[in-house]
Formats: sequence, C-alpha cells, structure tokens
Amino acid sequence: MESRSINQSYFRYVDWFTVVIYLVLIVAGVFSVYAASYDFDNASILDFEEFSGKQVRWIGCALALALMILLIDSRMFETYAYPIYIAVAAIMVVTIFVAPDIQGSRSWLVFGPVRFQSAEFGKFATALALAKLFSGYQFRLNDNPQNYMRALTIIFIPVILILAQKETGSALAYLALFFVLYREGMSGLVLSAAFCAVLFFVLAVKYSEVPFMGISLGEAMVFIIIMVIMVLMLAIYCRRLTVARNVAGWFAALSLIAGICHWWGYTLPGLPFFLAAIGVAALYCLAIGLHLSDKKIMLTVGAAAMSVVFLFSVNYAFTSVLQPHQQLRIKVTLGLEEDLLNAGYNVNQSKIAIGSGGVTGKGFLNGTQTKLKYVPEQHTDFIFCTIGEEEGFIGSSLVLLLFLAMILRILHIAERQPTVFGRVYAYCVASFLIFHIGVNIGMVIGLCPVIGIPLPFFSYGGSSLWSFTILLFILLRIDAARRGHLTY
Repeated sequence: MESRSINQSYFRYVDWFTVVIYLVLIVAGVFSVYAASYDFDNASILDFEEFSGKQVRWIGCALALALMILLIDSRMFETYAYPIYIAVAAIMVVTIFVAPDIQGSRSWLVFGPVRFQSAEFGKFATALALAKLFSGYQFRLNDNPQNYMRALTIIFIPVILILAQKETGSALAYLALFFVLYREGMSGLVLSAAFCAVLFFVLAVKYSEVPFMGISLGEAMVFIIIMVIMVLMLAIYCRRLTVARNVAGWFAALSLIAGICHWWGYTLPGLPFFLAAIGVAALYCLAIGLHLSDKKIMLTVGAAAMSVVFLFSVNYAFTSVLQPHQQLRIKVTLGLEEDLLNAGYNVNQSKIAIGSGGVTGKGFLNGTQTKLKYVPEQHTDFIFCTIGEEEGFIGSSLVLLLFLAMILRILHIAERQPTVFGRVYAYCVASFLIFHIGVNIGMVIGLCPVIGIPLPFFSYGGSSLWSFTILLFILLRIDAARRGHLTY
C-alpha cells in the first residue's frame, strides 16, 4: 500500500502540461511526415513500409523510453552523469572509425535495418555532465578560471568528435549551451562578442567584392563598428565619459580629414588609415588604463585588438577552413549567388511552398510543391515547408506557439528547481530546443545556411525524436522529484 501511494504521489507531480504539448507535437509530426511523403497511392498513415508508419514505430519506442525514464530514481541521473557522458563520448569515437560514409559524413551507426546518430544522444549526456559540474560543492563559474575550462571542456569534447564525423550542423547545436553558462554567471560580454563575431563575418563576406578606400566595403564597415563599440564600452561599460569623449573626438577628427581628402580627389589608403585610427585610440586607452589600474579599460583595448585580428582571419576561415559546398551555402544565404539548381534549390522550393500556402493553406494532403517532390528532404530537415504549404500561416503559427509554450514551460520548470543540477539541466534542454527550432525554420525560409538541423518532434527519424524525448523526460523526472519524499 505504501509503494502504491508513493507511485500515485509521484505521478501526480509530473508536469502533465508539458507532456500534453509533447504528445500534440509528435502526433502533428506524424501527420506532417505523412503529408510530406504522400504520393497519391492511398497508403495508410500506419503503413510501416512508409515514412509515416516508421515514424509511428519510432514514437512507440520513444513513449516506452519516456515511461522507463519516469520510473527511474531521479538521483540516478546525477549519480551517473559523468559515466553516461564518458560512455556516449566513447560511442562517438567509435562512430568516427566504423560508421559508413553517407553523403560525406561518418555519423551514423548501422545495425542491420536500424541506424542511429550518436551525436543526437550526446545532447542529453552533455547536459547531464554540465549539470553535474555546476552542482559540485561550492562550484561557481566566476570563482576560478579553471571552472570555465572545465565547463568548456565538457561542451567542446562532443563538438570536436562530431566535427571529426563531418557533421558541422550537429556540432553547432552544442554551442547553444553558452546560454546556460550565461545563466550561471558568465559575463554578457561573451555573448556580445559572439554576436559581433557573426556580424563581422557576415559583413566581411557579403561586401568582400565591393571596393572602398583600397579595401573591401565589408572590412571598412567592420572597422567603423569597432570604433563605435570602443566608444560605447568606454562610456557605458567603463563609465569613463572623458576618455570616451576624447576617443570619439579622435575618430571624428580623422573622419573629417578623410572627408576633406576625398573632396579634394585624394582617397586615403584604407587599411593604414583604420589601423592607425584604432591603434592610436587603443594606445591612449592603454595608457589611461595602466595609470588608473582600470581593468575594464584594458578589456576594451583587448576587445578592439581581438576584433581586428578576427577580421583579418575571416577571409582565411571562409576560403580555407570551410568546404566549397559550405561556402556556396553561405553565399546563397547572403544573396551573393543564386544557384537555384544546386545549393539554393532546396531553400528556393521551400520558400515557394510556404508562400503558396497563404493564410489558411491548401489543406491536408493538397500541397502541390510537396506532393510533386519539388522540395528535397521535405520529410526530414525541410518538414516545416509542408506545414506552411498545407496549413498556411495559421497552421505554422500554431506550431510555433506550441514550441513557444513548451520552451516557456521548461524555463518555468528550471526556475522552480530546488537544486542547481535540476536548474542547469533544464536550461540545457531549453537551449537545445531554441537552437534547433530557430535554425531549422531559419533554414527553411532562407535566413540561415542549410546545415542539416532537424525540427524537434517533427522531422522524420528515430535519433532526433529519441534524443529530445530523453532530454525532456529526464527533466520531467527530475522536476517531479523536486520534493524530497518523491525520489522513488
């Protein structure tokens, strides 16, 4: 009788609102896969020879996994977090050597008719390990630089292993965990630096062919942004208004000189001009920072120097590090090339499909772009275009609202956790979901390069579905046991 009472109490504390959202999403996902793969042969949605039938089978296994997780003692996840992480990392290493080459990637382990992607299962293992690290006795991210190194090591080990499998998209998903570090005390300057790096990269690449003062317009724009950032950091971050005024005056004076020279028909050489402008300002700030022992001013100088170094590395990274097909995808996304028959074909057809859906859509199984197979991979990475065409703006908005409700609920669950382990793990789950949803839909509508990111609970395949199911239900199990007497 006592055990039965504990079980009843435990299930009463499961967050059933989140479970309902999960069930609605996976059911909607099955219908979307069926619509995307429908070919007018009147096959049943439960036909196990079709993609939709196989997805139903994956869902059945996922629900069994969810139930098993809910029956496990929640303390087991924290106790065995590191062993789970090491075991999954070992599987990733094995994958590099034994996985077959599928479209240039060695990321799928094949067992007869079944194959799975180890990178997907690394998500919950990394989330558990990161949560375990932060839950250590008196662990504070900002107390010791070694704490940063330990957290970054946990994040970057799977990233490196996945890159070795040549799965760039899956590796990028792990960088979403930087939002977790920010929640746990990491300076917002790091996220600002990441945003600036993306902005600098885009400007430098997009306007690389437009000449300006002997350099590209993109490089000139980045130099100007660096100047503005220096002034803003001195004024707002360092609270040194006098220093900020002097640096701004120096930049303004040089801009005036450049304008006068241009009016007289003489254009100053861009690279020496901008380097001299930023260099003199940096030396002035460095002298002030040393004199006042102001670390924030020193940080401003370091940020400016690193920004210039990053700018010089963009061209090398784009031409030498990225593969030709990756370069082409970025150029297509930035509008530098159309290539509607190759790299830009998927995105172009996807946008046509979504646009043709209008407000209310063409109706279930009535989409022409998807039924005539104009959109490649429409049942996997491009599943959202099927929703847009058949269900229109209203249906697409409802799907996005469901995802938003789940993310907000997870954040609510995170903030009510009594333990650091539960809170950090919950933010890891939210970060992975936000990244996957944002990047996948961005790919489909042409805002992001195509990097092979599935839409959670919708894209066909067992690896992604199982991975997010495990992520979510471990969180629900931890949350249900947030009261000490419910750790059954």
